[in-house]
Amino acid sequence: MSTPPSAPAVAPPAFHPLLVTAVDPLGEDAVAVTLAVPPELRATFRHTPGQHLTLRRLAAAGAGAEGAEMRRTYSICSPADDDPATLRIGIRLVEGGAFSPYACKELAPGDTVHALPPAGRFTLAPRPGRYAAIVGGSGITPVLSIAATLLSREPEARFHLVRSDRTTASTMFLEETADLKDRHPDRFHLLNALSREDQQAGLPPGRLDEPRLTALLPALLPVDSVDGWFLCGPYGLVQEAERALRTLGVPRDRVHREIFHAAAVPASAVPDPAAAAPALTATVTATLGGRAGTYSALPGESLLDTVLRNRPDAPYACKGGVCGTCRSRLLTGEVTMDRNFALEPEETDAGYVLACQSHPTTPRVELDFDA
Repeated sequence: MSTPPSAPAVAPPAFHPLLVTAVDPLGEDAVAVTLAVPPELRATFRHTPGQHLTLRRLAAAGAGAEGAEMRRTYSICSPADDDPATLRIGIRLVEGGAFSPYACKELAPGDTVHALPPAGRFTLAPRPGRYAAIVGGSGITPVLSIAATLLSREPEARFHLVRSDRTTASTMFLEETADLKDRHPDRFHLLNALSREDQQAGLPPGRLDEPRLTALLPALLPVDSVDGWFLCGPYGLVQEAERALRTLGVPRDRVHREIFHAAAVPASAVPDPAAAAPALTATVTATLGGRAGTYSALPGESLLDTVLRNRPDAPYACKGGVCGTCRSRLLTGEVTMDRNFALEPEETDAGYVLACQSHPTTPRVELDFDA
């Protein structure tokens, strides 16, 4: 029996320098950053609506010490373009955060940021149909790209947007969503909900929780005829929206979610890794960029940390189980994941794991970052 030829090696995605051309305020605590894409990188930075960029920054170094690398993911809000001369991302200030204070308070036109090519599976390629989104806060960012691209490219598509914000002053992309409504009045339907401020018209203030959404959604749109639901924002809102859709009988495969801000996930929602994963000596074999290596895992460390000690080019961003950048396929052995807010059930059923959250529970584990 002949051995099938091995797949050609593919280099892991690399960071590229992009010039900041604009930093525009969005409400009271957020900015939109526009990045110029040089002609030679436009194919590399072509994106599907809903994808994000991973940005890298080196923290200020101490005396004689090298600065630590920080990575964060930010969704692309600009419509998809086959030849993107610019990309625009939305960044909300998180006090005490590692990257957003720098982006919101210091980043300026003329600066350079380093970015990985677009990634992420919270996406919608334009096609006919009826689609809906429930978003909170900065969760509008990827959905703005999804809706704008869909409506401009597909005349047979409709989009319903239910968005929740604290106040009008904190609402990101207020003008952009209003512009979509003006340009597509018959195909784009918008409902704004504020949790801490009265509106002259519309919903009374309050959170969009499961009971409220269960009553509200059937009054707004034909729930049964929606081809895809996109839920994005804080953990609490996404969970409440998922429960409401389940109550309304929406099939699981029509619901797509993306969680922002893993740090806000309550401790009760995250398993205790010490209780879930026994301490053991394990070896981890990882394939990355077509090249495999086997490494000894230190007690308690994640698969990603084991690989990073030996392959600094291993893909990661948030290390919080949210962005999905470190997604890999488990080929041999068993692991336990501390948290997972990035993979769909069909992905975990197919053997995919988040390397940043996975700990070996068998002496030998093999995973493939290229799969």
